[in-house]
Amino acid sequence: MSTCRKSWKTVRIDIVTLFPAMFEAVFGESIIKRAREKGLLDIRLTQLRDFAFDKHRQVDDSPFGGGSGMVLKPEPMFRAVRSIVANSALRRRRIVLLCPSGETFTQAKAKELAKEEQLIFLSGHYEGFDARIHAHLADEAISIGDFVLTGGELPAMVVVDAVARMIPGVLGSEESAPTDSFYDGLLEFPQYTRPRIFEGMEVPEVLLSGDHAKIRAWRRRESLRITRERRPELLKGVQLTEREKAYLANLMAHEENCEKD
Repeated sequence: MSTCRKSWKTVRIDIVTLFPAMFEAVFGESIIKRAREKGLLDIRLTQLRDFAFDKHRQVDDSPFGGGSGMVLKPEPMFRAVRSIVANSALRRRRIVLLCPSGETFTQAKAKELAKEEQLIFLSGHYEGFDARIHAHLADEAISIGDFVLTGGELPAMVVVDAVARMIPGVLGSEESAPTDSFYDGLLEFPQYTRPRIFEGMEVPEVLLSGDHAKIRAWRRRESLRITRERRPELLKGVQLTEREKAYLANLMAHEENCEKD
């Protein structure tokens, strides 16, 4: 009897950086390592200095108009990306600039990027990029939050990890990603494991019932409750049933009654 194995696609990820050694430990462990070994991820690191013009391999310069710090020059970055593209037969690709002024990264963006055949991430450093890189080379700019880091290497690691989880076959269980926080717009429901009772704290009885329908319903309600408590703004983007709307309304009414008491 023959067995059929699912045929997963390979996503190629190129990262242009001044510090390729920073990625070795992160991409050499855990889920990313296994995905690379299975051929689901093809991660390649490009040293930006290899595409500098001068013998000193200079990739930055002082900003026009004055100011402190150094700005990454356009020539090495354009040359690096053009070299990557020229040596790839893939057609569907996205060039992503990692910088604080970019669009805030979300789970929805991770799912979107995971559909591409190739992703090229541009990691900045110093005071940032020459604006022509953003305007004429990158397809988009992404930020991982409202704070500033020394360079784009850590954001690149964060984005690659989140995107990798969305690629079919990367996670051990196909059900893992859909239960993550933000996957469907909600925060994740509480998780429990053994022992059943720890220092008087018990696992909810429904999780021990074996009734999968009741468990799914409980988890959905808990996701709604936790999202409302911690990130209520996320509920605006979630499609709710009439029963779920009533459940949230009851939660609100209960809280208001408690405040009055």
